[in-house]
Amino acid sequence: MAAFIKVNDFVGHAGNGVHNLGADALTVALSNTAPSAELDDPIADGNGVLANVTEIAYTNLSSRVLTVTSSAQAGGLYKLVIADLTLTATGGSVGPFQYVYVYNNTPTAPADPLLSVHDRGSALTLADGESVDLDFDDVNGLLDLQ
Repeated sequence: MAAFIKVNDFVGHAGNGVHNLGADALTVALSNTAPSAELDDPIADGNGVLANVTEIAYTNLSSRVLTVTSSAQAGGLYKLVIADLTLTATGGSVGPFQYVYVYNNTPTAPADPLLSVHDRGSALTLADGESVDLDFDDVNGLLDLQ
């Protein structure tokens, strides 16, 4: 998976108690629109919610819910480790998409705050029966906070 790109608002949301990363429903959203090409850039200050992302249709896609394998701090370093996720097209094609967002589907104020975006480097369309693995870092985690 491409490198973690922090959504600016994530820092404020984390500091203000919006997230309980070990317990909330973290989910991926897929887009083929670059963040900077959105009407409101979801990476920029004040725009870090899913409503500012142009999502693809998920009709033929398997579950996008992430599994947290570890949410802990040691020695002042917090790590959020996410299990890899396989997305599979069933019953038709899915995509194209290039950008994979991670968002928190639990909070309501703000609704669906974004944590990060990952640029795959090129667009991908999954044909019926095809899969793609989202390979999250099992050692360093999706993110760390110090």
